[in-house]
Amino acid sequence: MRETSPRPASAETPAGLDALASRFDRRMHAAVARMTGGLSPVALSQVYLDWALHLGFSPGKCAQLADSAGARWLTLMNDLGRDIAGQPEDPGDKRFRDPAWQRWPYNLLYRGFLAQQDWWQEATSGIRGMSDQHDRVASFAARQLLDTMSPSNFFWTNPEVQRRTVEEMGANLVRGAGHLAEDATRIAAGERPDGTGEYAVGENLAVTPGKVIYRNALIELIQYAPATKTVHPEPVLIVPAWIMKYYILDLSPHNSMIRYLTGQGFTVYAISWRNPGPEDADLGMEDYRAEGVMAALDAIGQVQPGRRIHATGYCLGGTLLSIAAAAMARDGDDRLASLSLLAAQVDFTEAGELTLFIGPSQLAFLEDMMWDQGGLDPAQMAGTFQLLRSNDLIWSRILKEYMMGERTSPSDLMAWNADATRMPYRMHAEYLRRLFLDNDLAEGRYEVDGRPVSVTDIRRPIFAVGTEKDHVAPWRSAYKIAHLTDTEVTFTLTSGGHNGGILSEPGHPRRRYRVCTMADHAPYVDPDSWFASAAIKDGSWWQEWSRWLKRRSGRRAAPPPMGAPDAGLAPLCDAPGTYVFQT
Repeated sequence: MRETSPRPASAETPAGLDALASRFDRRMHAAVARMTGGLSPVALSQVYLDWALHLGFSPGKCAQLADSAGARWLTLMNDLGRDIAGQPEDPGDKRFRDPAWQRWPYNLLYRGFLAQQDWWQEATSGIRGMSDQHDRVASFAARQLLDTMSPSNFFWTNPEVQRRTVEEMGANLVRGAGHLAEDATRIAAGERPDGTGEYAVGENLAVTPGKVIYRNALIELIQYAPATKTVHPEPVLIVPAWIMKYYILDLSPHNSMIRYLTGQGFTVYAISWRNPGPEDADLGMEDYRAEGVMAALDAIGQVQPGRRIHATGYCLGGTLLSIAAAAMARDGDDRLASLSLLAAQVDFTEAGELTLFIGPSQLAFLEDMMWDQGGLDPAQMAGTFQLLRSNDLIWSRILKEYMMGERTSPSDLMAWNADATRMPYRMHAEYLRRLFLDNDLAEGRYEVDGRPVSVTDIRRPIFAVGTEKDHVAPWRSAYKIAHLTDTEVTFTLTSGGHNGGILSEPGHPRRRYRVCTMADHAPYVDPDSWFASAAIKDGSWWQEWSRWLKRRSGRRAAPPPMGAPDAGLAPLCDAPGTYVFQT
């Protein structure tokens, strides 16, 4: 592997006595981080002081909040009156849609909770002088704290749980206690969640036939066997995010994107990232570009010399691929036929609620924790993502599994989600600081080989996909590729979330998408105008993408060989390879 460049400036450690002081401070921060889940107490204190002081110096806002509280009280009384009269309104919150919530005193509990939630949203936002970042964090923190106190979370205030308990004479609570004990035991033993054991990589997950044709210290490159007698000459390279195991795009045979592409007559290659350990702490973004994307392109060039490649990146893999494509365009490397970006971002100014965890103070705290550990632990990453959707991923699960006594039916996606990975300290620190915090890529400051790159240099056609309910890469953020490039961009917005929307195989029920192409050098269309004008289609966006790729591919011919033994790329083992099994 290439020699690594120096650590980020923010993470440099001085020498001598200063080094001892710095290491002491960083280890103390890391110890605190393990108790706070990686959240910086200093950053949270700054948010609280910013909110409290600006609110205290805003008597008009305080008077407005007092008036709002009175108005909400009157609205609450009117709503209760309608409930008594048998004319309840939809609460607008799925937690309280069961008719049992319309009876006294539960209607008072839930309506009072929702009124309080709305009031605190008003109280923590729109305060003159407060920074936008602190405004968003304060609102988020208030919502998280209130969600813990929702009447749906407790036995004595949840009529649905009480009804189930009476109907089953408490058997649901007994089952729930068993589920809780079982889950606690599994977590303590480092085992996967209940039910996911019936899914196994290489048996009923990641079973599309193929061979590992190249391996280095960071990736295995899988070449998939042809599924048709003839194939398009341009291969497809898939660059997944290193935050996940690659086989999310090769789950069960019925929803495998890779299997679908081979069935459409494409030769498909996929990168499988090695799961890094503490010894890999100094792997950086440049390692992932050079030893990941570029090494894969070089290997494909040995198997199919002279063929341009349809490069496809998913999530962080799409961001990395954009960096690689920009550097290739700058350097006159024309090996790419097209670029497909799936739920990927290149501009991070509107990167959703993940940005709430990114600020100078929070990032320094997180860097110290990763420095001490050598990387970011899967449980710490999972905790962050669960916070973003706490109602769906935490509280609803507690209600269903531990109070109702119902187990969630296992799925291939759940099994994949439990197959966690780690991220090296250096790479993640660089990613968060240079992309999330400083937005260097979008603003032309991100350097590759000592020189800045710009995504505006990319001249290949782009197919970009956003998902309607994405909490990781909001679709308006993914859409920014249309603003930052001067090439043809086809943007597709599909129903579903960050993972479910991408896994949208033909035949998937209730799937729809919008699609519109913006021509090369066409005037910019803002996302809301695009949304209003884009055609709505039922079905899977995969089919749209396949047609798009075929229009940019040559006439089909005989498939290429598996690997290139004469060039030192003889097949090493069967897919899914060995790196995917690393824990």
